[in-house]
Amino acid sequence: MHLNAHLAALGAALLLPAASAQTYGGGGSKGPGPDKDGLYWIKSEGLQAAFITYGASLTHLLLNDQYGIPRDVVAGFDNATYYELDKQHNHFGGVPGRYANRIKNSTFELDGQSYHISPNENPTADAPLGADTLHGGKDGWDWRNFTVVAHTDDSITFTIVDPDGKEGFPGEVVSYITYTVTDLTWDFKMVALATTKKTPIMLSSHVYWNLDGFANNETSTVLNHTFHLPYSGQRVGVDNILIPTGDILANKEGSVNDFWSAPKQIGASFDDPELKGNCGFNCTGYDNCWLVNRAQNGPYDWRSDGYVARLHSAWSGIQLDVYSDQEAFQLYSCNGQNGSVTLKTTQGLHDNADFPRTIPQYGCVVMEVEDWIDAINQPAWGRQDKQIFTPGGDPYVLQASYRFSINGTSSK
Repeated sequence: MHLNAHLAALGAALLLPAASAQTYGGGGSKGPGPDKDGLYWIKSEGLQAAFITYGASLTHLLLNDQYGIPRDVVAGFDNATYYELDKQHNHFGGVPGRYANRIKNSTFELDGQSYHISPNENPTADAPLGADTLHGGKDGWDWRNFTVVAHTDDSITFTIVDPDGKEGFPGEVVSYITYTVTDLTWDFKMVALATTKKTPIMLSSHVYWNLDGFANNETSTVLNHTFHLPYSGQRVGVDNILIPTGDILANKEGSVNDFWSAPKQIGASFDDPELKGNCGFNCTGYDNCWLVNRAQNGPYDWRSDGYVARLHSAWSGIQLDVYSDQEAFQLYSCNGQNGSVTLKTTQGLHDNADFPRTIPQYGCVVMEVEDWIDAINQPAWGRQDKQIFTPGGDPYVLQASYRFSINGTSSK
């Protein structure tokens, strides 16, 4: 298939509005463009969001809290240039790819052939570059610059062409990422197409959230945030470096990983010995993949038949309901933050000496909509049609809707 035909297929899958689609032919308006800090802004009646080409990353998301005060509820940096200089590379707001989360032994097999992906996590004496691969390798998608192909007042679309062999993955992949805001809703759609060889694809959005805008005068963490996963009575079992073992575990009612039976604060179980090691060796907190089990209740429309996750802060009154067509959900409670990342100028308390203007441990949460992690190494799970894509076949598609509301007293 000619590249233009692939692009046309992707454009159809994206269902872009006419005002944006005109730029795919190489002409048309590019919209407002970036500001002096390299940020591309889109706005609705209730939201202001900024993005950069590096990783197609969300850098700012502002809305008014229950007192009418604007809160920037995502972590990041003030200027686009710093993302490439950040030596920690926290994956702030980016699109991890071409395969999000972890790959065991940086290896997978496809049609009898083994592929070795660049390792970048958990170095050992035997594997000095890393024992596994996280978020697509040492030069994954959120380490690279995307291209802006459409930008209107309320929507922006990025594209990336991932070459055959990059980071060890087979075949070229062409992808489009579209972000849109409407009223108090942030929607995104991620489409990717294998153009030359069969290959795994799994994407996600890696935004760090703090619904208080890091401005809570009572706590600098998000352990006060209430979290709910109504369809997630099971999770993926992992070893002490968070690689799936193949086991699917029950989140028993009342256990530390039970967020399905009722909403509870993220910090509610931090005194429970069971939580120690829950997010890896000597780690207390969360970095876990819950399954989103909806099909047993019959056919559903992911857009309208209930959220898959809810995050709420009584302090700011901001509530975030996540709707998605994906069948897994990763929560990371910022266990690795250590106070070395400075807040943006749009965040925090500027006159409170009790809390430094940095992100502390547990100061944020990452909420990743995605498929079952490392399923390419677990064929018994039967996720091949969700994660392996072939030239001429259907594209990979991820859709999600992050819907905000103001609810200051409870998380009803």
